[in-house]
Amino acid sequence: MGHAEYARKGPDILCSSISVLVINTVNALEELAGEKFTTVSNEETGFIKCDFPDSLQERSVFLLDAMVYGLENLSRTYGRKYLQVNFEEV
Repeated sequence: MGHAEYARKGPDILCSSISVLVINTVNALEELAGEKFTTVSNEETGFIKCDFPDSLQERSVFLLDAMVYGLENLSRTYGRKYLQVNFEEV
């Protein structure tokens, strides 16, 4: 199964869509916005975490908002059984 458990690994289009949204956002935060951060990831589980030592720039917040918008749309399209977007204040 793919990470999203929508289909088998490989043809799991939901897992691929989530990966593209998240990895593109992380890359854009670094390359386009110039943010400094550390990441922890696990390719087997699909886990990725970014820690930002400083406050985010306005453009970085916009990039993250765009990623969340895309993830929420995927959740509505494919159902909460496969993707749940939860917010946690830290």
